[in-house]
Amino acid sequence: MTTWTPTTTGAATGPVGEQRLDVDVLVLGSGVAGLTAALEVLRLAPGARVAVATKAALGDGATAWAQGGIAAVLTDDRPPLDEAAGSDAVALHVADTLAAGDGLCVPAAVAVLCESGGEAVVALERRGLVLDRRRDGSRARGLEAAHSRPRVVHAGGDTTGAHVARALGAAVRASRAALLERTALVELVTQGGPGTAVTGARLRGPGGEGLLVRARAVVLATGGHAQAFAHTTAPPVATGDGLAAAVRAGAVARDVEMVQFHPTAGTGRDGRTFLVSEAVRGEGAVLLDATGRRFTDELAPRDVVARACAAAMAAQGGAPVLLDATGVQGLRTRFPGIDALTRAAGLDWTREPVPVTPAAHYAMGGVLTDLDGRTTLPGLWAVGEVASTGVHGANRLASNSLLEGAVFGARAAAALLGAAAADVTRAATSADDAEVEVELPQGVLPRAELRELVWEHAGLLRDRGGLELLTKTLAGAAVTREGADAEEGALTDVAALLAAGALAREESRGAHARTDHPGRREPARHVLLRAAPGGGA
Repeated sequence: MTTWTPTTTGAATGPVGEQRLDVDVLVLGSGVAGLTAALEVLRLAPGARVAVATKAALGDGATAWAQGGIAAVLTDDRPPLDEAAGSDAVALHVADTLAAGDGLCVPAAVAVLCESGGEAVVALERRGLVLDRRRDGSRARGLEAAHSRPRVVHAGGDTTGAHVARALGAAVRASRAALLERTALVELVTQGGPGTAVTGARLRGPGGEGLLVRARAVVLATGGHAQAFAHTTAPPVATGDGLAAAVRAGAVARDVEMVQFHPTAGTGRDGRTFLVSEAVRGEGAVLLDATGRRFTDELAPRDVVARACAAAMAAQGGAPVLLDATGVQGLRTRFPGIDALTRAAGLDWTREPVPVTPAAHYAMGGVLTDLDGRTTLPGLWAVGEVASTGVHGANRLASNSLLEGAVFGARAAAALLGAAAADVTRAATSADDAEVEVELPQGVLPRAELRELVWEHAGLLRDRGGLELLTKTLAGAAVTREGADAEEGALTDVAALLAAGALAREESRGAHARTDHPGRREPARHVLLRAAPGGGA
């Protein structure tokens, strides 16, 4: 890790006393996507000046929280043969991803993801990731919902994300990259105002000090925005900072309304919420209602299972449904992380079912990109959950998220070093797409109020009346941005984008369910979102 000394700027280049740092590549975020991008830039261009800024400590984001594993078809060891289903193939991974995405995936992006999966996993292993192995030496593979084959490799049982975060974090600390921890994104800097090339970013350091970073390329890897919902499995840092900053800078976003709700967020006796990976259902755990009746196919796509859980809860007065894993052999050994979480919450899941409810989990939509991470703004790239590559469509296939970060983080690094210009809007959109200009709110809503409103009106079930009420409430937010918490500002912007996208999508598809439009609209179309000129200034 390199330590660089920033210079102090005067009023001509920014606020008086603002520190300045000049780099070649600025990566915002420190999950699998951002760290892969940073390490790949340094591998391909050893002399490049790379800075990684993360608003918490290194490894505190969603990557470290990922439980299930990494979905990939690997051919360099002996894959387990399921006599009933047969051996795995990239074409099957593609088909499963497209099926889960419910008609909204970008097929070319899915092909890139699945064809690059094996190479991405091997690259992670070279950087220090140690995957679980079977007795014969081959990588252990798990089966998860909507996968036709057991192809999910994992580390530490159910703590794959933490192992990925540690391996990549150690590699970055050992590299030439400058690491700026507890340094938050304030805004993207553009050449000539919204819609023009991105030339850097303004950041706020751990002591509140301002830092202007000028860069030839800025890579957004800031994660998702599930903290916009009152009930979520996402880490506290998932507040949509990168998405909000990109849209305010003039970038186009896509399908922000597509947020995945995980069906099994556990609830402890102490009220604590924790994620129970669907890999547990892949090993044989079942979902039960209050009478002990199974009510759904536990291995159906997440959106299907989540709505089934919600319907069962509604039929029993809102009480949680139960996840019964008592019949799973070796539960504590296979899932040590979840075992620790359940015990911390006062439950023994080896002896009793765990109460579970749906919760906001993952953002399928985000900043529009092409297959190499380019956004609609020159100089700005986006990778990981903040991006909309098109691989997830209307519903993400389990364990494709870490894979997406590894694959597209590497692709963005290679592409930005080439710096070839591209018309992303033309390459990544179609004539069927809906285009919406969003009036971003002038003020912000307090976090607790906003999260309850978003959960109520833009949660698992949506309708026009609730979405219009949410939009009206956001437009009337009275707290000024100057006096507000930066994360509250980002969450307010994200909520406005989400509501606008959900209003424009008059259908039910994947994770987006409109009770007033229960059918699907064909052909499938994306919703493109951009800030209205002068909005939210």
